[in-house]
Amino acid sequence: MTVIRPFQAVRPTEKLASSVAALPYDVYSRSEAREAVKSRPLSFLKIDRAETQLPEDTDMYSQPVYDKAKELLEAMRSDGSYIQDETPCYYIYTLTMNNRSQTGLVGCASINDYLENRIKKHENTREDKELDRIRHVDTLNAQTGPIFLTCHTDARLSRILSDVKQSAPLYDFTMEDQVRHEVWKIDDTDTIQEIYQIAQSIDSIYIADGHHRAASAVKVGLKRRREHPGYTGREEFNYFLCVLFASEELLIYDYNRIVSDLNGYTFTEFLAHVKKNFDVKETGTYIDRPSCKGEIGLYGNGSWYLLRVKPGLIPDDPVSRLDVSVLQDMILEPLLGIHDPKTDSRIQFVGGIRGLEVLSETVDAQKNGAAFSMYPTSMEELLSVADAGRLMPPKSTWFEPKLLSGLFIHPI
Repeated sequence: MTVIRPFQAVRPTEKLASSVAALPYDVYSRSEAREAVKSRPLSFLKIDRAETQLPEDTDMYSQPVYDKAKELLEAMRSDGSYIQDETPCYYIYTLTMNNRSQTGLVGCASINDYLENRIKKHENTREDKELDRIRHVDTLNAQTGPIFLTCHTDARLSRILSDVKQSAPLYDFTMEDQVRHEVWKIDDTDTIQEIYQIAQSIDSIYIADGHHRAASAVKVGLKRRREHPGYTGREEFNYFLCVLFASEELLIYDYNRIVSDLNGYTFTEFLAHVKKNFDVKETGTYIDRPSCKGEIGLYGNGSWYLLRVKPGLIPDDPVSRLDVSVLQDMILEPLLGIHDPKTDSRIQFVGGIRGLEVLSETVDAQKNGAAFSMYPTSMEELLSVADAGRLMPPKSTWFEPKLLSGLFIHPI
């Protein structure tokens, strides 16, 4: 039995929603964040990345940065830029990109469900990345970035969301990237109770994206429990902000790889080793995007190639048979010596939303190495790995469109 409960959101006024809403903090480099805030001074990014409001040499993980974020949020609440709903509500959040929409339920999930694996994970987290968001949430006394959750479609929930969406939205705006964002509020008591009961009947919920934000929110909740030994379980710190989508509505993009060197091989030597496990087709300057599972694109030495795993070499294990695992286990580790892609500086990851030209351009510019274009991991593969209690290799999935920060804040 899972819990997704309503909450009293702190949210921007309708007039300011499009000016405040921002892409997640972790899609920006330090310099990109500073430039983005300069061009959009009301952007919530100035709170998510408060070092942008301090001198450039400020340590972005120092306590003054988190204190500045708290100061900025309190100022926006004081001046009326942010308001808080008077009663606990659910919200509906629809994102439309390239004429394709996905609709989610905004609420708060239980940290107990996370700890007891009713909310399933498919990715490891890094303590250093968790620590930043732990301090951010703890200092602000609020969760500001929703966790992207998914579950199998529930017809009853879909019907309710569809019915509510017949009314005028609370917010409706399109960002610079041409993604449309629409929000509705559900404050009807009977509808809220029906949604709560439906959520309790959902067998499994999965983290699609936001593993670090989820882990951080849970750790702050556990810290608050230690600080309040008489807690009842109803306190807001026992829950974390989320948006729950039906898995059938989601689309995963490819997550591609670039390596800066070939571990001492010439490209010809490297390709000869690759051919031991893959059938190789040269396509020259034509970018032949992988069209099915088991195909991997390769760029190097000025030419594109299409690799197809030889019959019988794909394992049956739910993790090992992923294309990203095949690449890691058959090429990156044995040939290029990349044992831990999370920490090896020779590999970088490029979201498929940026296109494939960036892969060849980067390899040409560095005059060495190679790039690999991947067939996207499927939602079925993600759910299968999570159901098996396993973890995917890092950077296996890239979700678009991104959930915006600053539209919903959950005070704890």
